Amino acid sequence: MNMIVKFVSAALLASSVLVTSVVFADQGKGLNVVLTAAERQAQMMALVLSVQSMKKHGKEVNMVLCGSAGDLALSSTKTDELKPAGKSPTQLLMVLLKMGASVEICPLYLPNAGKTEANLIEGITVASPPVVAGRLLDTEYTNLSF
Repeated sequence: MNMIVKFVSAALLASSVLVTSVVFADQGKGLNVVLTAAERQAQMMALVLSVQSMKKHGKEVNMVLCGSAGDLALSSTKTDELKPAGKSPTQLLMVLLKMGASVEICPLYLPNAGKTEANLIEGITVASPPVVAGRLLDTEYTNLSF
C-alpha cells in the first residue's frame, strides 16, 4: 500500500511539472491590450497585467489607448493613487513605457479631444489601424480588452 502511494505521488508530481512546463512554453510573444475604460480600477488592472507580463514573464506588450482611456496618454493628466499598491494609472503607464512597451493612442482620440501629438507623453505615438489590426490577428499574442 505504501509503495502505491509513493508511486501515485511521484506520478502526480511528474505530471504537474510536465503540465506547468507546457503551459509556460506555450505563452506566445506577449499581449495586445486595448484600453478604453474610463474607470481607474479597470485601467490599473490593464496596466498591472501588462507590467507583470513584461517584468515577470519577459513578454512584449502592445497597448492602444482610446476613448476615455486616451486621457492617460496626455502629459497633463494626473491620476490618483489606488490601494493597495499606492500607485496611479499614470505612474504605471510611465513604468510600462520605461520597460519598452509599445503604447499608442487611437487615431480618433486626438482630433476629437481637441488635442495634438504635442499633448502626448513622450514615447506614446498615434496608432496605425492596419498595424494594430495585424497585431490583433497575430496568434503569437494574447488580446486583452479593458
